[in-house]
Amino acid sequence: MKTAASVALVAEAPAPASPWAVFSVASVAVFLVSIDTTVLFAAFGALRAGFPGSSSADLSWVLNAYTVVYAALLVPAGRLADQHGRKRIFQWGLGLFLLASWACGWAPTVEWLIAARVLQAAGAALLTPSSLALVLGAFPAHKRAIAVSLWGAVGGLAAALGPSVGAGVVDALGWRWAFYLNLPIGAWALWRGRTRLVESRNPDNAAPLDLPGIGLLIIGVGALALGIVRSEALGWRSGAVLGSLAAGVIALLAFVAWARRARHPAIDLSLFHSPTYRFVNLATLSFGIAFAMMFFGFFFFMMQVWHYPLPLAGLAVTPGPLLVVPVAIVAGRFAARIGHRPLLVGGSLLYAAAGLWFFLRAGTTPDYLGTWLPGLIMTGSAVGMVLPSLGGAAVAGLPPQRFGVGSAVNQAIRQIGSVLGVAATVALVGHAAPSLADFRWLYGAHVALALLTAALCLRVDTRPAAPR
Repeated sequence: MKTAASVALVAEAPAPASPWAVFSVASVAVFLVSIDTTVLFAAFGALRAGFPGSSSADLSWVLNAYTVVYAALLVPAGRLADQHGRKRIFQWGLGLFLLASWACGWAPTVEWLIAARVLQAAGAALLTPSSLALVLGAFPAHKRAIAVSLWGAVGGLAAALGPSVGAGVVDALGWRWAFYLNLPIGAWALWRGRTRLVESRNPDNAAPLDLPGIGLLIIGVGALALGIVRSEALGWRSGAVLGSLAAGVIALLAFVAWARRARHPAIDLSLFHSPTYRFVNLATLSFGIAFAMMFFGFFFFMMQVWHYPLPLAGLAVTPGPLLVVPVAIVAGRFAARIGHRPLLVGGSLLYAAAGLWFFLRAGTTPDYLGTWLPGLIMTGSAVGMVLPSLGGAAVAGLPPQRFGVGSAVNQAIRQIGSVLGVAATVALVGHAAPSLADFRWLYGAHVALALLTAALCLRVDTRPAAPR
């Protein structure tokens, strides 16, 4: 009786007078978190120039250390928010994120920068699930689907805008300002959140941190990424590469075995008993890899093959991301009526068509209007259809008390996909002089992953129940 009463108390707490005020604070913070996962795509060349003694594989950990730790801590952070209060954890996470952003900008060495990125990831992990829980608590039940779609669209837009925003900032001010830019925006959200956010908690969902599970997850994903990025220099048959890949697989299998026995695992595997949730998350993994490969590869192609300067490359990429939010808003309304499957399958096929377009049309002679812009329109529209729909479909069939953990697991899996996508891109085209043939391998992999996403989404069923 105590558990049911406490859950009901949380679910029926009155919404604040202006739920959109809560949404604005939460979405600004999530925008910063999401943009930081991709903003360094544009800064990769500047980092290489700033740390000339470091290899591309070493510098890839400036991106991947953030993403691996962020993915591993998302679910435990959601439980901390349930136990200690969503507003409190949100504010703590935002403060830690801002402190780490300053440390990243100040970093004198690559090692310092990677360590600061790990700290930044911990703050981001505290922010994200508490942000969604605050948004869900602010809106009445009949408006939550639209609110979640918009919340997901903000994250998708930020991740897609990251490379183009990063290009302008890095070219004008240097790579350190890719981090310093977080400070005024985050400070506004921190100040605004003190009065606009309403505290809520659900102690029945709280649990101690699963430190062994978190460690296995970080080791598993990190070892796989390490093996992939080192393959370009050492070759796939290298003992170091094969050993790293094998260690990653073993650690992930050990995590699954541990999670099945642990009372409060870092990722709750019981969520995957639902076929829709299982296939949505497999699709999230494959699309996460393809998304990172495509957007990271854009800058390598523009600058290495077409020899665009960094600000022009950032400007050239921008039209695609600008389509994400309007498409996501329309897609969210369709999903509420017909379910997510048509949007997921159609968007994935459109994403595959964009990859095929670049594979067939992109050559060594620059042709922005005839080749690049049509491909960007396809990718931007596809991301707007797929990325928010994956997040919405993941929680569509879950009871309200599992929204937080279900969404956190889905986002963690997307981040794992991003790690693997970045590693694969660095291995394929991250060297000093990539050829057009290297990029065709990249686009071929992107097409295959998009088609795999479409096939997996055929098993997703979130159609509204027929009225009786």
